[in-house]
Amino acid sequence: MRHGFVKAAAVTPPIKVADPKYNAGQIIKRMEEAFVKGAKIIVFPELCITGYTCNDLFLQELLLRGAREALKQIKERTEGHDALVFVGLPFEKDHKLYNVAAVLQNGEVLAFIPKSFIPNYAEFYEARYFTPGKRELEQVWFDGEEIPFGTNILFEAEEIDGLTVGCEICEDFWVADPPSTAHALAGATVMVNLSASNETVGKDKYRDMLVTSASARLLCAYVYASAGEGESSQDLVFGGHNIIAENGTILKEAKRFVSETVYADIDVHRLQMERRRMTTFIKKQEEFYLVIPFELKKEETGLERIYNPMPFVPSDHMQREKRCEEILAIQSYGLKKRYEHTGSRTAVIGVSGGLDSTLALLVTARAFDLLGKERKDIVSVTMPCFGTTGRTYENACKLAKTLGTTLREVDIKEAVTVHFKDIGQDMENHDVTYENGQARERTQVIMDIANKECGLVIGTGDMSELALGWATYNGDHMSMYAVNAGVPKTLVRHLVQYYADTCSEDALKQVLLDVLDTPVSPELLPPVDGAISQKTEDLVGPYELHDFFLYYMLRCGFEPSKIFRIARTSFKGLYDEETIRKWMRIFYRRFFAQQFKRSCLPDGPKVGSVAVSPRGDLRMPSDASAALWMAEVEKL
Repeated sequence: MRHGFVKAAAVTPPIKVADPKYNAGQIIKRMEEAFVKGAKIIVFPELCITGYTCNDLFLQELLLRGAREALKQIKERTEGHDALVFVGLPFEKDHKLYNVAAVLQNGEVLAFIPKSFIPNYAEFYEARYFTPGKRELEQVWFDGEEIPFGTNILFEAEEIDGLTVGCEICEDFWVADPPSTAHALAGATVMVNLSASNETVGKDKYRDMLVTSASARLLCAYVYASAGEGESSQDLVFGGHNIIAENGTILKEAKRFVSETVYADIDVHRLQMERRRMTTFIKKQEEFYLVIPFELKKEETGLERIYNPMPFVPSDHMQREKRCEEILAIQSYGLKKRYEHTGSRTAVIGVSGGLDSTLALLVTARAFDLLGKERKDIVSVTMPCFGTTGRTYENACKLAKTLGTTLREVDIKEAVTVHFKDIGQDMENHDVTYENGQARERTQVIMDIANKECGLVIGTGDMSELALGWATYNGDHMSMYAVNAGVPKTLVRHLVQYYADTCSEDALKQVLLDVLDTPVSPELLPPVDGAISQKTEDLVGPYELHDFFLYYMLRCGFEPSKIFRIARTSFKGLYDEETIRKWMRIFYRRFFAQQFKRSCLPDGPKVGSVAVSPRGDLRMPSDASAALWMAEVEKL
């Protein structure tokens, strides 16, 4: 349970209609399997002790008595186990029948939660038997004990900060104002739903949508367990469509028609962070709630959850293509608006033959097409210097010409040499002054050309470089509109690849593919035997690791130890623990030390849920201390 993880299970046992004894045996079998797997929240379907499809048999005293006896048997088998177990049955109170969830833990019934909304339309006929549950708290007797009965009951784990569980039953979830809304506003971070939702064509997609949207809107996890094998097929078929979702994402989903148990590791601390971040999520408790504490043993959750090693890049090909097109549109429409506002005539962009400047040039071409402006008004400037290689130079020139822009070459070797002489910089001393002197000269050149041509300088630096401060202050750090400022390096590659795959010009495709095959480098050090000698990822670390750290730090609020834990799994077989530790130290040190560069960034469009603009997502002091984060990294 370290780092706020808790394992949940949505279980569909095979049952027999109106046979509580048999059903109890199946429930106990699956429940004990979940205990062994380490599940701490275990959810069974609606009315699973008797079966949902008993119809008029629900009115039979013998069935109701059998259900109560079966519940006693299930309750006894929870003794010695700390998991919170939700199981459905019909329950009589004051001569009225209720569709309830019994909440069990460690040999006790903690509460009965009645269903609030009783459907009586289409194939549903529950009002013939069941009475709607009330929010007001009452007490009922069961097995010699007085048990809380009502809808407004939550269950709070004292050992995991933020783990509070609310419950609703099937139809409750489909209505306009479901109980889960009030539960969430009263503090529940995990919702469970005991359901018996029959299958019709396309209904599974609608269920997915409801579960994911509820978990997103309520900033919660949602554990949905539905009836399946064994229910009567007289008129309906039940598929056991179990779903576990968190904050708008499905973590696990059962195959239908196989009575499958699904497990997922819910991240309660992330849900807490989301609620802290969303200032419009305001906790309020308009009605009385009973909060029942329950105990969980402090033990490590066996983490099975898979985290995408490239969180900015969708793994699904079709979704990735859609994402790329959307990002290109955001970038180009942002730039289009800037030109409409300023009335600038040209765009000036330094092209290096690298990925970032390639993407910026592609975006600028799109923006000019949207404006109805001729691409010849895009001035592509190549500025060879001491580290420029033939490959990148040729690719820069080919790209500029293929896109129909105006190519201009300004060799800056002489200017930089004079500058170094002026400041007393030894040409053989390849230090940071040697590198940054070239970067600032390039920026001066394109800024002055922009003034001369009534244009804007288009920035090329990406979000990953900005996060690490891998940019020369007032060099490539500066522009008049930074189109790549919201795009992480791992996604830049896919955007260029997408453009190559979808463009209709073979010559453009070939140069883009060669750019993709070129090592990432600022080319500020002399080449060795004509090849790039300065590879960025050898110096600052793999961008896929840094983007991973960046996403889970800023988007999810994870601490270093938690990021390290999930990185070990996500990058298993690719990076060993020591390598991850090494670059994590670099990441946190640079992220904090280089904030001053981000504090004065030029304008640029936000494209995703993570951004580093000082005017938007990251309002951070330039002199904030990294001590707390670095201390935790050193303990790893």
